[in-house]
Amino acid sequence: MVKIALAEDHAHNDISTLAVGGIGKKSQAQIIARQNGILCGMPVAMIVFKTIDAGIEVRGKFSDGARVSSGDIIMEIKGSASAILRGERTALNFLSHLSGIATLTDAFVNKLRGTSTKLLDTRKTMPLLRDLEKYAVLMGGGNNHRRDLSDMYLLKENHIAAAGGLKNALRATIGHRKRVTSRRRAGAPKIEVEVTGLNEFKIALEFDIDRIMLDNFTPAMVKRVVAYATKNFKSRKKIELEVSGGINLSNIRGYALTGIDYISVGALTHSAKAFDLSLKIK
Repeated sequence: MVKIALAEDHAHNDISTLAVGGIGKKSQAQIIARQNGILCGMPVAMIVFKTIDAGIEVRGKFSDGARVSSGDIIMEIKGSASAILRGERTALNFLSHLSGIATLTDAFVNKLRGTSTKLLDTRKTMPLLRDLEKYAVLMGGGNNHRRDLSDMYLLKENHIAAAGGLKNALRATIGHRKRVTSRRRAGAPKIEVEVTGLNEFKIALEFDIDRIMLDNFTPAMVKRVVAYATKNFKSRKKIELEVSGGINLSNIRGYALTGIDYISVGALTHSAKAFDLSLKIK
């Protein structure tokens, strides 16, 4: 990934650095936080500089997941001025993007304090950056939903439409799980289904599944569903409940106070603001 990023930036042919005579000079630089938040991406940033010049010295002052303040020096780099200049933007891009995700995740997690609800990410990630972005969610205190399409069954609106209805989709999926489980080393994948109203929720409860996703439910609707499910689960296996859609920092606590098990937020990865960092050569 780092090599691809450096190739994209033509780091081997930095004409600005060549023009000012950066080749051969030795320099020292610092990466400085310009805001408060959660740091993430330090090992990746270090690899960027080491990939350009194996002899460069890179010292991280904080670890991923650390809470930093504006003005904190988070990394020190010593060595070739050329390597520092050529790697600067790529290293900062990784650091600012991943720290932005971790910082936003931390803000959401703080809204859940005192509840049993867990925060989940989604697959709404940048192509090829999913593992890094989901790692950043973990550093911010969140939890990962499925990594990819093979991890678990998740029947959404279009799957249900393609199957000819909710019941058909669930029957087919349960049958498929029975057929493939014996061939999977990891065991039986979980089944989750998305529902858009109370009637669909009641239908989903009739099936042997693991989780129901409440799509675009209001907090009042979620509270009603949780109460109904709690009563129903007294006589059967508990099915996990997740709510998704329209969740933000202003309303997430209201959803958590309903007693919902999980809240998934796509914005953690697709809308996180870049963390403000700068690199300064001394």
